[in-house]
Amino acid sequence: MNYLSVESLAKSYGAHELFQDLTFGIQQGQKVGLVAQNGAGKTSLLRLLSGDEQPDSGRIVYRKDLTVVFLSQEVKIDESLTIEQAIFDSATKTNGKKAGVIQAIESYEKALLDPENGEALQRALDLMDAEQGWDFETLYKQILSRLELHNTDQKVSTLSGGQKKRLALAQALVCGPDLLILDEPTNHLDLAMIEWLEDYLSSSNMTLFMVTHDRYFLDRVCQEILELDQQKFHLYKGNYAYYLEKRQARIEQFDTESGKAKQLFSKELAWMRRQPKARTTKSKSRIDDFAQIKARAQERRNDHEIQLEFMMDRLGNKIAEFHHVHLSRQNNLLLEDFSYRFQKGERLGIIGANGSGKSSFLELLTGGLLPDQGKVIWGDTIKFGYFKQDGLPEYKDKKVIDIIRDFGEYIPLKKGRQLSASELLQRFLFDRKKQYDSVDKLSGGEKKRLFLCTVLIQNPNFLILDEPTNDLDVMTINVLEQFLLDFPGCLIVVSHDRFFMDKVVDHLFVFQGAGQIDDFPGNYSDFRSLNGPVSQRSNKPEKIQDSSEKLPKAKSGLSYLEQKEFQKLERAIEKLERERETLQQQFASEDWSLKEINDQSMALEQIIANLDQNTERWFALSAKIDAS
Repeated sequence: MNYLSVESLAKSYGAHELFQDLTFGIQQGQKVGLVAQNGAGKTSLLRLLSGDEQPDSGRIVYRKDLTVVFLSQEVKIDESLTIEQAIFDSATKTNGKKAGVIQAIESYEKALLDPENGEALQRALDLMDAEQGWDFETLYKQILSRLELHNTDQKVSTLSGGQKKRLALAQALVCGPDLLILDEPTNHLDLAMIEWLEDYLSSSNMTLFMVTHDRYFLDRVCQEILELDQQKFHLYKGNYAYYLEKRQARIEQFDTESGKAKQLFSKELAWMRRQPKARTTKSKSRIDDFAQIKARAQERRNDHEIQLEFMMDRLGNKIAEFHHVHLSRQNNLLLEDFSYRFQKGERLGIIGANGSGKSSFLELLTGGLLPDQGKVIWGDTIKFGYFKQDGLPEYKDKKVIDIIRDFGEYIPLKKGRQLSASELLQRFLFDRKKQYDSVDKLSGGEKKRLFLCTVLIQNPNFLILDEPTNDLDVMTINVLEQFLLDFPGCLIVVSHDRFFMDKVVDHLFVFQGAGQIDDFPGNYSDFRSLNGPVSQRSNKPEKIQDSSEKLPKAKSGLSYLEQKEFQKLERAIEKLERERETLQQQFASEDWSLKEINDQSMALEQIIANLDQNTERWFALSAKIDAS
């Protein structure tokens, strides 16, 4: 069943043509990832699909009565609402089928305020049963809990930027859309949230179309990759790993065909020059074909890569040291008696839940914060290059090239060479025309690329990258990875991009919360294989106050339906625990192939995820029994 048809779509901004004659479709059940270079038009395409912008030509057609939800990077939520009200408001407006459910929950919560009115309460309970309100209430509270939005009465206006984006994601998931369109859904999520979202989307029946730089996420969620390259679409019916393999084969085929076209063009060009003015009908046909041959021979791939080869200042033996450092913020212990001495060539990754102290640690290291106790000591030769999540400062009407010239007209490179500011920007894929654009005209990825350039040209010997891959295209991330592998100085990376972390770091600081930091000798995949998914080791969230607890209790503390659910959960948990134990024993005893190991690992992860979900609900019901 066709959900979306895009036919002959074209979009330009002034003289800059993004794409011409784009055509593709999305069928029910497809999970498609969109891949393209920065500036190729990914975000513009999503804005066209959402109706925020109009195409120059072509048309976009959705199936009638389809529920479509867009999750953009620009959050628009009524700030006067509470978290719960925002969920209800979005579900009602987006999916008309949810209106009855929302009304049932609101009636139920209203009836709880007057428990003496047994008749009204019974009507509310009957309506909840009829509309399956219990299921919806459980769903949205579980999603909010997973996204660490525990206080459903909190006003949207008091949320941080990251919390608002997570609330927007919760709104999109709770609506239960037929088609969900996502723009960088993993931004502002920690690793535990990303792993949970992977499981949720991959097991969901929702049809997906998404843009994300997270290659593990693409690989595990998407079944097909749609690449926008050279203003054309190429569809790969497989995950991200399959796409990489087939894309390379397509490029090699293009190069082969291009070489043949050039040879044929040379031959035909020589023939054209030999021809007399009077031509036969046959020669005229060959002349007509010559134009097509010429166009094919002159076709070029725009695959210029960023070349990063900046000179690094010498790094002495003494780099940076933490001595018995303590740090707290707002009664939250972030570091407790922490000591560490950085070594030359250190390649450190940092992981941990939001609020566990990762950013504060970086501020301590770079001198932006002072410890409550203890001290931080720096070597005389250390020179930090700090790539922050905030990105470039606001530059009003400032040209791209002027930002680079602020650091000097010429930039030193290795072996005594140098680059002009303009040549440097060209290496970062800013052509001469774009160099004279104001910064506010750049896309999000282009701004990140420019900021990265300003950090690297200062010749740091200690690089700190805080979420460097956000808004960068996959191709640029690959080049950055290669540069970092060759970088001889110290490196710290804070990132939820697990693929990126695996390639560039060799040990981890795992922020456990409550001031505890574990030093793990390996990359993220090593850590995950030994400790299990982060999503199943995260601290149990504070108990959500369930409004149904205000209901007058039966002797057991549970309603009839809840008693049935409680018994069913106990049986399900016992079964899942047996399945988990059996599978774990098989890992130790069976002589499986690599494919079988991968398949069984995925099965074990799903069992553990189901066990975790059922156990959470079992504890919630147990608390109601204890309270009675």
